[in-house]
Amino acid sequence: MKAEMMKRVLLISLTSMLVLAGCHSFKKENVEPPTPLSKDFKPTVQVTKLWTSRVGKGAGDSGVRLRPAVVDGVLYANSTDGDLMAIDANSGKTLWSKNTRVHGWFGWGDKKRKDALYAGGPAVSRELLAVGTLDGHVYAVNAKDGNARWESELDSEVLASPVIVGDLVIVRTQDGRVYGLDSSDGKRRWVYDQGNVPLLSLRGNGGLLAANGVVFFGSDDGKLVALRQDNGQKLWEQKLGSGEGRTDIDRLDDVDGSILLDGSTLFGAAYHGSLMAVDGPSGRPLWTHPFSTFDSLADAGTSIYGVADDSGVWAFDKNGGADIWKNAALKYRWVTGPAVQGNYVVVGDMEGYIHWLQIGDGAMAGRERLSKKAIRAQPLVAGDTVYVEDVKGRIGAYRLSAH
Repeated sequence: MKAEMMKRVLLISLTSMLVLAGCHSFKKENVEPPTPLSKDFKPTVQVTKLWTSRVGKGAGDSGVRLRPAVVDGVLYANSTDGDLMAIDANSGKTLWSKNTRVHGWFGWGDKKRKDALYAGGPAVSRELLAVGTLDGHVYAVNAKDGNARWESELDSEVLASPVIVGDLVIVRTQDGRVYGLDSSDGKRRWVYDQGNVPLLSLRGNGGLLAANGVVFFGSDDGKLVALRQDNGQKLWEQKLGSGEGRTDIDRLDDVDGSILLDGSTLFGAAYHGSLMAVDGPSGRPLWTHPFSTFDSLADAGTSIYGVADDSGVWAFDKNGGADIWKNAALKYRWVTGPAVQGNYVVVGDMEGYIHWLQIGDGAMAGRERLSKKAIRAQPLVAGDTVYVEDVKGRIGAYRLSAH
């Protein structure tokens, strides 16, 4: 399979771990071809590239989705080959850069070691930056200069960004556990164990959402789960996926995207499942709409935006889940989860293109090419700028103006 299809990687754990690329079939000749881009496309919005930069070799062929973070005008990014850096979000100037496999921290720096292979994006709060690795380490550094603070060793891969809230660094691992680590020294305060992780699940984990003393996330078996932030105790869970079908692939119902919160209402969606609105305090479903996705959602105003498992881009009404519009022009281009930039929905695709769609009707409005490499991570909007990263670590910053 082509490297860009790694976004749809499936993880099977039987007697050993087998990585299978693709989501429609295991035979390359049966993979649907991407929809060609229209050559006579006329943009209705002007896209300005502010700067580009690069962080190491990016995610490479690891299949993880490395998404940068922007805090107080600084963009933080990392790569699976050990680069960690801070960039001025306005100018693209590098503020500091560390390569842990070359310089070494905590007494390590051996290039053969895997504990420098960053797999989740960075989380930043005040002066603390935390990031996880493919071998289950979590490292904390000073956000101002990248100097080491502490490390913590967990039991499995960390494929999603940690969350820093209060005096906790909360981390999810691939084996179904969620850890609450002390932000001052990395020691474990609590552990939530999902129990039996499905034998078949999507490669990756959706991010954690911490709000109002509760941690929310989508599980590998298609559930929306709520934990107490102070001790990791489960408060409730709600099924998003059906878990039905004739084959193991049909029954796969992982929640691989992040959960949205608007007021007291949560929104989540599962592969082979549904888009659902859930009452946050009780876990009670408010409405549900059939929708299968691999990716995170986005919201703005009274609408929710999502990318279906065939890469169709959809808009739904927040109040009842009704369809507002669908754009199939990017079908099978394996686009990222959506982000909202002003009056536009923005996604990246498997060939390095970035697409802007009108927020009101889904019409194509703008297009820019970051590189010729796949974009897998959801674009990041901060202020009036969107930041996009491809699988080789190239990062671009873009603003919009009237055409």
